[in-house]
Parts: sequence; structure tokens; C-alpha cells
Amino acid sequence: MTHRVSVLFVCLGNICRSPTAHGVLRAKVDAAGLSSHVVVDSAGTGNWHVGATPDRRARATARAHGVSIDDLSARQVTAADLADYDYVIAMDGENHADLCVMATVNGVAGDRVSLFTHWCPDDEESEEGVPDPYAGGDAGVELRFCLPQFHHNVLIIKKLAIAGSADV
Repeated sequence: MTHRVSVLFVCLGNICRSPTAHGVLRAKVDAAGLSSHVVVDSAGTGNWHVGATPDRRARATARAHGVSIDDLSARQVTAADLADYDYVIAMDGENHADLCVMATVNGVAGDRVSLFTHWCPDDEESEEGVPDPYAGGDAGVELRFCLPQFHHNVLIIKKLAIAGSADV
């Protein structure tokens, strides 16, 4: 049986950044004809939005870029996720640190956890990650959408296609 490459994006509440990244990568994987080879999901480190749809501004911005995230609902990341997903990608440094602690406490290899911007070209890498647009206006959501939209091309080409090439 062929291994499916699995990617989990994680932000704080799973209503802005991680579902946007989820939706963009899912759309790119579908467009590339790789949906049977790549599993994409998203979650939050916090639990206060569990079951909620993505933020209305994130949905509207994604829709304006031809990506639908209307079917997604927030969930909280679990220790099992850290063991089950090939790539657990934190949208910012704080969530990255929280995921690394969760991995250590639960005896899961932390090498699956990375910071979203570590997947970016070197000249655009940021230790802070993708800033949280939740408290900002629509312009903040638009800016945050553009980062994952651009960088998912890098993610697919550099990591998923290369790492999973034997399976895809």
C-alpha cells in the first residue's frame, strides 16, 4: 500500500491562519492531481473555537482568491496528531514552541514539527512565522492569505513532491 503524505497546519484557534493554509494547500494538491497521495488538515493549540467555521474574513479572503474553506471546522491538535502526521507545521513561533513541548511530554519525535516560514525561501524566512490576523482588520487577513498562497508552491515542490516522490 502506498503511503499518503500527511500535512497538518497549526495556529492558535484554527480559524484564520491554519485553515487558510489548509485550504490553499488542498486546492493546490487537487489541482496537481495529488489528492489521493496527500492528506491536508489543520488544527489549533487552543480549544475555544472547536467546531467553529473559519473566521468570516478568512473565508471571504480565501473565496476572493478562488479557494473555499467554508467546509472546515476548528479542532484542537492532539498528541496523536503529532505522531500520525508526517509534517506538523506551526504557523508561528509560539505555536511551534507549544507543539514541541507537547511532542516532548508525549514522547513523540519532535522532528515532524516545523515552523511554516522554515518552508520559505531563505531570503523570506522569519522566526516569528505568519502573524495572527485575528485582532486586525480585513487588510491583515489579506496579507496573511498572501503568505501561505505563495509559499505553498514551495512546500509542494521542495518537500511533498521530493519526500514522497517514491510514493507518488
